[in-house]
Amino acid sequence: MKLLSIDTSTQACSAALFIDGEIHQRFEITPKAHTKLLLPMVDSLLKEADIKLTQLDALAFGCGPGSFTGLRIATGVVQGLAFGADLPVVPVSTLAALAQQYSTMALSFVAMDARIGEVFWGVYERNVEGVVEIIGEEVVAHVNDLIFPLRHAAGIGSGWAVYENELSAHTQGWVLEIEHDVLPQASTIATLGVHGFHQGRVVCAEDAQPVYLRDKVAQTEIERKNAKLNAENTR
Repeated sequence: MKLLSIDTSTQACSAALFIDGEIHQRFEITPKAHTKLLLPMVDSLLKEADIKLTQLDALAFGCGPGSFTGLRIATGVVQGLAFGADLPVVPVSTLAALAQQYSTMALSFVAMDARIGEVFWGVYERNVEGVVEIIGEEVVAHVNDLIFPLRHAAGIGSGWAVYENELSAHTQGWVLEIEHDVLPQASTIATLGVHGFHQGRVVCAEDAQPVYLRDKVAQTEIERKNAKLNAENTR
């Protein structure tokens, strides 16, 4: 299996190449240089492995949630590469990547800071293969509105640095370890991408889209306003 992965969902920029179980990565924390560094990282990895893009089986990318601009960059790059080489794409959640890489426990409460008192939130559990799987769904929510299973877990992500007091109080002592100074990495995106590929979770280039989560919230607000207007109009 040969797979190239990229991630620019946060201030970190990274690319990784998975070849038959071995992973090589380029990683740099560079908040405003993603567009300059990403493709050179990809080229460097391919040249080092003496392999062409068309010889890969698939591509993977951190599809979000995360920085709006960063997600657009990764989406644009992976679509361009996939179109040019006629390759399938595996979208990988950045929350899943954080749980997979940084949690030592079976269950993880992943919270990325989404500002204005909110976090991008996902509850992940490792399966028998050691791969994290979502419980419920990923959401963007206020720190006081989170829903989670009452079981011991790890707290992962930047949200635990910004809202540690609120989250710790809300999770009522169920969180036994916290890792908040962490960022998604393409190497883990590659690992989850390979797993997703074998599970059939692939899309064509044009269907490789970012996941913002806030879109769902915006749509909900629109639906509420429409429902209110409809109710008023029927009076």
